Amino acid sequence: MSATVSDIAALISGKVIGDGSAIVSGTSNLKYANLGHITFVDSPKYEKQFIDSKALVTICQNEFIAPGKTLILVNDPMLAFIVIVEHFKGKPEPYPLGIDPSAWVSPSAKIGAGTSVLPFARIGNNSIIGTDCIIHGGVSIGRNCTLGNNIVLHPNVVIYDDCVIGDYVTIHANSVIGADGFGYKTTDGIHKKIPQTGNVELEHHVEIGACSTIDRGTFGPTRIGEGTKVDNLVQIGHNCEIGKHNLLVAQVGIAGSCTTGNYVVVAGQAGLADHVTLADEVVVGAKSAVMRTAGKGERLLGIPARQERDEKRILIHLNKLPDIFRDIKKIKKQLNIQEDE
Repeated sequence: MSATVSDIAALISGKVIGDGSAIVSGTSNLKYANLGHITFVDSPKYEKQFIDSKALVTICQNEFIAPGKTLILVNDPMLAFIVIVEHFKGKPEPYPLGIDPSAWVSPSAKIGAGTSVLPFARIGNNSIIGTDCIIHGGVSIGRNCTLGNNIVLHPNVVIYDDCVIGDYVTIHANSVIGADGFGYKTTDGIHKKIPQTGNVELEHHVEIGACSTIDRGTFGPTRIGEGTKVDNLVQIGHNCEIGKHNLLVAQVGIAGSCTTGNYVVVAGQAGLADHVTLADEVVVGAKSAVMRTAGKGERLLGIPARQERDEKRILIHLNKLPDIFRDIKKIKKQLNIQEDE
């Protein structure tokens, strides 16, 4: 596929600075761009990299001097670039509609129109799958599950019994939704399992990365709110209530019965202790260990997590400790104070 710069600018309501008749043959980032590629610059610090690159055209917010190259000015370069990437990518080749002969679908299950059930998938008794879904090979859907419309389950996803999944949900390969929560009662030296009779509910427009796990509630649901995006290798414990439009980055671990508000961000490898509540718009820094409730808009960092500004001050002082100890040693020597004093 190819298009003129002017055609692309019209697609994203941009202003052309340079040759509008130039032909664009593809999209790329600055590092790998070749002649004919369009890319984007969302910060002045990348302008020189574009000038030195082979890219023909860039999308940017502000005009700058780039000899022999063409600019398209827009308000949000990255958002505009996403539109262009989708335009060049086009629609993927459709999967065969209907149920592959090698798949097993319970006679009591209901499959909506336009849904593809691919080889070796399994759908249990009384489960309902909506319209225009793609159930990839090796997916296992348990009994009494309800899945909405336009869902994509990538290979080897497992949905345990009784789970509910909303519309436009994507779950990537090898993730497990609805396994038993980690609940035991220790009696007479024996860890007795507490029955996990709840389920998992994923609201509309949720996306779950690869190899992530969301445990079912003990007696009620574990719920993931609308628009929340969960990265790879994330663990969410039983009874958690994750709010709308959260971002949970890779290797985050959330213990049971935690609650988050809307637009919460938890960065990579951070962990939440059980029964922690994070209000709306809280941001948890990478590798942090959150042991307490956080109010709206708080930014937490560290082990244990504290206010980001306080943790950064502590880190600055920690870096100064070797110099401080050297100074103390000199002072002790001047005062004839022995080290063991």
